[in-house]
Parts: sequence; C-alpha cells; structure tokens
Amino acid sequence: MTKLTSADIDSVCALVDDLCGIYWDESKAYLIEARLTSIVDSHGCANYFDLVNKVRENRTPGLEEQIVDAVTTNETLWFRDNSPFEAFRCKVLPDVIDERAECQFPRRLRIWSAASSTGQEPYSLAIAVAETIPDFDSWDIQIVGTDISPTAVAKANRGVYSKLEMGRGMDASTHQRYFSECDGGWQINNQIRDMCSFETRNLHEPFNDLGTFDVIFCRNVAIYFSEELRSSLFLRMSDALAPSGWIFVGSSESLNDLGERWRPQLHCRSICYRPNQSVAAR
Repeated sequence: MTKLTSADIDSVCALVDDLCGIYWDESKAYLIEARLTSIVDSHGCANYFDLVNKVRENRTPGLEEQIVDAVTTNETLWFRDNSPFEAFRCKVLPDVIDERAECQFPRRLRIWSAASSTGQEPYSLAIAVAETIPDFDSWDIQIVGTDISPTAVAKANRGVYSKLEMGRGMDASTHQRYFSECDGGWQINNQIRDMCSFETRNLHEPFNDLGTFDVIFCRNVAIYFSEELRSSLFLRMSDALAPSGWIFVGSSESLNDLGERWRPQLHCRSICYRPNQSVAAR
C-alpha cells in the first residue's frame, strides 16, 4: 500500500466527519494508519483515497459500518469514574422520584445513555436503579442505550461479557448478584436486561423521536466533536430532557460555555447539569 498522503488525510477526515461527526485533522494521521490500514488491505484498495471512494459510492455493502467501528472509541467499563453513579444513586434518582410523585405517571422513569458502547454504562445505571428502588420491578423503567457502532450495540443487546470485561470496574458482590455464567462469559440477569434497550443512533441526526428523559448520560463522546457540533448536541439534548431533568458529561468535560442555565452542580464529587430548571429555582 502506498504511503499516506495529504490528499488521503483530507479525504479520510472528511469521511469520518460525515459518518460520525468526529473531528479529525492532519494530527490524526497516526490514527488513520492504525485503525484503517487493515481495512484498506482487506478490501484491495490502492490507497486510503480509494477506500473513501468505495464508501462514498456505496460499492461495498457493510464497509461504512466497518469504518465506523474502526474509528469510534468503544472504551468503557462498569460504573466508570464511580462518582457520577454515586451522584445518580444518592442525589439525582431520589430527587427525580420525589419530583415525579406529583406527575400523572409517578412510577415512570426514563434514562438515556447516549454513547452506550457495549452496554456497561446502561446496565450499571440499571443496577443502580435496582439497588435504590426496592420495588423497581413494579415501575415503568426504560433505560435507552444508543451508540453509533452497530457492533457495539449488538454486543450490548446480548449482555454477555468476558472475564476480562467483568474485571473492569465490577466488584465481586455485584457480579454475584446480577450475573450468571454462560457460554462465552457472564450474562446479565433478566431483571436488569429488561430495563434496558439498545439501538444504533448517530447523535448528529435528529433524536426527538426518542421522547423525553429524566436523566441523560452523555459522557466522553462530545470531546471528539467540533465546538459547533458539541454545542448543538447539548442544546438539542436539553429539548429531550424533562423540565427538572439532569445531564451528566465526562469528568474532563464542561458545559459552562453554553450559558447561565448550564451552571454546574456538584454532588458526590461529580459535576452535573439541570439546563431546563429556572435560574431562580437554583
């Protein structure tokens, strides 16, 4: 295969932006080679530019999905960073339950994991719900996990994890309570699985059809977007949030630049936001 050229870099970066909304530039040449070389070779492409043309012209079924899987970072683990889940358990979930007591459907709870990868985050949220609401199985609880990677979504739907994956953030007692051994690893139990659903979704496309959520976790994904796309994403998410709803972002992310209504709140050492709550009520 020929050496990566400036034209290759420009064409690949434009394709990645169009497919995923992920911002790459010439500084990501090493990622292009690391993640796409095997695809270029396996599809008999003369160079990266040829690969891009094949995707653009839809000449090879499934190639676009391969590119998406290759460029997206499906880094995840159970109860990642811990403090957001402590804030969810100790502050957010009790507040949501209290606020919903006066609603038409007081025992309904909707949560969105907006970059759910292979499912550890939404299942972690479901476990947190199960350990916070004693009669959770009599509630209408919907935890929606979405991700741009079809491969990640398929794995999340299966809910089966290897010994290595289980070792990343999952403590022994939780493992014992909510998983059973099966072919290929460990299977999440049905009570937890029944709270969760998964689908492939590009966050840069409209998502108003998903409905309204009490809590949104959108962590460690917008850091890969341009500033314009990042701002658009969170403003649209506020439209998908209940009036008193909460948004969690990654530990290295901040939404302060989006305006006064995005003033951060600190709970259990975790930053979260309530953009639809009136400033006067804070």
